[in-house]
Amino acid sequence: MAGQYLDTLIQPRALAVFGASERRESVGFRVFQNLLDGGFAGPAYPINPKHDEILGRRCYRNLGEVEGPVDLALIATPASTIPSILRDCGEQNVRAAIVFSAGFGAADSQGLSLSRSLMAEARNYGIRLLGPNCLGLMRPSLNLNATFSNNVALPGGLALVSQSGALCTAIVDWASAHRIGFSLVASIGAAYDIDFGDVLDYLALDHETRSILVYVEGVRDARRFMSGLRAAARLKPVIVIKAGRYAEGSRAAVSHTGALVGADDVFDAALKRAGVVRAKTIEQLFAAAQLLASAHHVHGEHLAIVTNAGGPGVMATDAAVERRLRLAELSDGTLQRLSAALPACWSHGNPIDILGDATPDRYAAAVEACLGDPGVDGLLVMLTPQAMTDPTAAARQTVAAIGDSKKPVLACWLGETQVCDGRSFFTERGIPSFPNPESATEAFSFLAEYHRNQQMLLQVPGPLTELAPPDIAGAHLIVEGALGDKRSLLTPLETRAILGAFHIPMLPALAAHSPNEALAAAEYLGFPVALKILSPDITHKSDVDGVMLNVTHAESVRQAYNELLARVARRKPDARIEGVSVEKMYAGRNGRELLVGVIDDPVFGPVIGFGTGGTAVEISRDRAIGLPPINAHIARTLIGQTRISAALGEFRNLPPIRMEALIQTLQRVSEMVCELPQIRELDINPLVADENGVYALDARILVRHPPPGRKRYDHMAIHPYPEQWVSRLQLGDGTRITIRPIRPEDAEMEQEFVRALSHEAKYFRFMQSVQELSPDMLVRLTQLDYHRELALIATVEQDGRETEVAVARFFSNPGGESAEFAIVVADGWQRRGIGARLMATLADAAREKGIQKLQGEVLAGNGKMLQFMEALGFAATPAADDASVVQVFRPL
Repeated sequence: MAGQYLDTLIQPRALAVFGASERRESVGFRVFQNLLDGGFAGPAYPINPKHDEILGRRCYRNLGEVEGPVDLALIATPASTIPSILRDCGEQNVRAAIVFSAGFGAADSQGLSLSRSLMAEARNYGIRLLGPNCLGLMRPSLNLNATFSNNVALPGGLALVSQSGALCTAIVDWASAHRIGFSLVASIGAAYDIDFGDVLDYLALDHETRSILVYVEGVRDARRFMSGLRAAARLKPVIVIKAGRYAEGSRAAVSHTGALVGADDVFDAALKRAGVVRAKTIEQLFAAAQLLASAHHVHGEHLAIVTNAGGPGVMATDAAVERRLRLAELSDGTLQRLSAALPACWSHGNPIDILGDATPDRYAAAVEACLGDPGVDGLLVMLTPQAMTDPTAAARQTVAAIGDSKKPVLACWLGETQVCDGRSFFTERGIPSFPNPESATEAFSFLAEYHRNQQMLLQVPGPLTELAPPDIAGAHLIVEGALGDKRSLLTPLETRAILGAFHIPMLPALAAHSPNEALAAAEYLGFPVALKILSPDITHKSDVDGVMLNVTHAESVRQAYNELLARVARRKPDARIEGVSVEKMYAGRNGRELLVGVIDDPVFGPVIGFGTGGTAVEISRDRAIGLPPINAHIARTLIGQTRISAALGEFRNLPPIRMEALIQTLQRVSEMVCELPQIRELDINPLVADENGVYALDARILVRHPPPGRKRYDHMAIHPYPEQWVSRLQLGDGTRITIRPIRPEDAEMEQEFVRALSHEAKYFRFMQSVQELSPDMLVRLTQLDYHRELALIATVEQDGRETEVAVARFFSNPGGESAEFAIVVADGWQRRGIGARLMATLADAAREKGIQKLQGEVLAGNGKMLQFMEALGFAATPAADDASVVQVFRPL
C-alpha cells in the first residue's frame, strides 16, 4: 500500500523545480543543476518568474505554463510563498512535493502559522510532502538526484533514511569511496507529513532495496515509527543510529524503575522488538553498512577465525566474546580437512592459526573448509604481513575460495603499505574489509544481533496470557476511585488489590492505626512480621527509615510501632502518618531479591523493567527493559539480559528458583499495563524468588488520567495480538469453524491454503496466475502490524490438524479513514456463510479503529464475488484507469 502512495515521490516521471535560479549559491540552482547533471530521464521544468532561461533550459513563470503533467514538485523558495505554491500544485494534480526551505515550526508565531497553512494546503489537495527543511532524496537507479548535495550516490541495494541532511551527505561521500551503492537516500527533515514509517513501508517492498540504514534524532509518533520498522525488518535487515542519547534518570521519577530507566534504554528495547539492530556511533554505522551491502546475511552467531598469527587471533576472540558472539565449534570433518591441508603444528581449533608462513593456497584451503562446516555462521579471515606473506595473492585466493557461498565473510588485512592492494581487491569484489579485528567482529555482531532480534519480531503476544483471567473490571474501579479522590499514589491496600486482581502473589498484611492494632494484626498473621510506615507522603519507606523487619515477639510489637513512628517523624516531620502496615515476613532462606517495574515513557508508552532488587538498585543498575505485551519467550529473554540471571539457577548452596513463576509474574505485569492505561509507574521491589515461587514483598503504583480520545491499546507502541476478534461458529451441518486473527506461525498453513485454491480462485484473488506465495509475500501476509491491518482466517480441524478454509483482511490507507480489503474462500467451502461472517467481523474490527469506509477491487469477470459484494451492501463502480477492474466500497 505504501508504494501506491509514494510512487510519485520516489518514482516520478516529470519534475518541476520552484525557485530554480542562476545564483550559484542558492539551493534552487544546486537542485536544478543536480537534476541535469544526474541525467534524470524525464522532463524537469524550472519555475521562477524572474528568469526566462536557467542553465540553457526554458524557465516558466508558473506551473500553469508547463505543457505536460508533473508528478513531483521540488520547492526551494521562501517559506512564506510555499502554501500558495502547494495550492497551485494541487490544482494541477501534482501529488507529491519536496520542501527544502526552512522557516516553519513553533519557534515563532509566523513559523507556526506557516506550518498550519502548509499542511492545510497539502491535506486539501492530497499532496504527500517530504520535509520541510530537508536535503531531499536520491534514487540512483533513475539517475534522480533531487537534493542540493555536492555528493552523488552510486546505485546499489542499500537504503538510507535520515532526519539529518548533513549526515546523508557524509554517508554518501564515505560510501562512494568504498564503492557502496544506494537504492534510495531520503532526508525527511522536519517530517510534517512523510515520516520514517511511510518511507520504511515503501522500502519494505522495494525490489531495489536489500538493506536499510536509519538515522534518528527524535521520534514523534511511536506507533508509526514502530510499524514502519517492523514492516521493513520482516523482509530485510535494518540498522538504526540515534543521536541525542541523554543521561538516565532525567525524568522526575518516583519509582526505582523510573530512576533506573532512561530514554535511551527504552529506545534500545523498542529496536529489539522491531527486529532491527542499533549502531551507537557513526563508525559502527559504516561498519554495518559495509557488511549489509555485501548481501550476505547471518543465520546465527557462531564465528570462525582464520589467521596467520596467534596474537591477532586472540584479539579477535576477545572482541567477539565482548560482543556476545560465539566461536564456532569445528566439526570432526572440518578438522580432518584442515589437518590434511595445513602443517602439523596448526592450532587444531578455532581460531584457525595457519602459521606465519601461510601461502595463498593455505588460505584458500582454510576458507573452503570453514565455509563448508554447517556449524559456522560467518568467517573472519585475517592476515598480518610477514616475511613470507603475499597479501595480495592471499586476498585473491581467499576470494576464489569464497566462491558462491552465502555465508558472510569478513577480511582483516592488518597494516597499511603492504596490504593496501589486498584490501582494494576485497573492496572491488564486494568483500567487507576492516583495518582491525575489533571493527570486523563488531560488524559481524550487528548481523548476529539482527538474527536474535528477528526472533523477537516474530513474537505476537496478546494482551492477556492463557493463565487464569484477571479481574480487569475490578482493577479499573480501584484506579478510577483513587483518581476520583484526586490521588496519584495508590494506598498499600489498593496496590495489593490491583496485584491480587492480576494474580501476583503477596504475603498477607493488615493496616494498624495504633500500637494495640499492630499487636492484634501481628498475632493474627503470625510471627515474625515486618512493620512498614503508612503515609501518603512517603513513597520509598527505607529512605526515611520507615521499615522494621523481623519483629518476632508480641512483647516487642507495640514498642516497635512507637519507635517506627518516632524515627520517621524525625526524618520527615511534615509527612502525614496514618499508622503502619503489619506484614507477614518472608520465611524462606533461598530467596533472591528482584525488581519488576513499569514506567510510562513519553514516546513509547509503558515499558517493563526487570533486574536486581533491594534498597541499592540505583547502585547496582542491573536491569533489562522490554516493551509490552510480552510472552514467555520475551520474558525469558528479558531475564537473561541481566547479571542477576546467573544467580537464578543452582548457585552455590542455593537451589534454582521456580523460573516458571517468575516468567508468569512478568507476563502478569504485561497484562496489567495493557489493560490499565492509567498506570504511570509501578514498582515491585523486592520481588523475592525461590524454589517455591515468587512473592511481592513491597509494591507501589502511581496512576494518572490517560489522554482523552484514545482507543483501546493506543497507549502502547506495539499493538497486542487482537484476541477480541477470536470467535467460533457452527455451520448447518455441525462443522465447527474458528475465526481468529492470523499469526506468523500460520505461514505454512497459509501457503497450503493458497496452493489448494483453484486456478480461477488464485487469479481472481491475486489478479495474476500464481502457484504459491513468494517468501516475501508470505511474510507480508502472516506477520502483521495489528495497529493498521488485520487478517482473519477461518479454520477447521481436519485429521487432527488446523486447516485454513478462508481469509479476509484489511489494510488502513494513510490517514486511517479508509481501508483496502480482500477476501477469498476455498472452493469447497463457498456458499456456506463463512465469507459473510468473516466480512461482518472484519467490518466490526475496522469500525473499532475509526475506519469509515472499506474499499476493494474485483475483476469484472468475477461475477460470484460481485454478487457477494452486492449482497453485503457494497456499491460498485468501474475503475477509472482499467476497464477490467470494478471498484467496490461500503461506508461503515
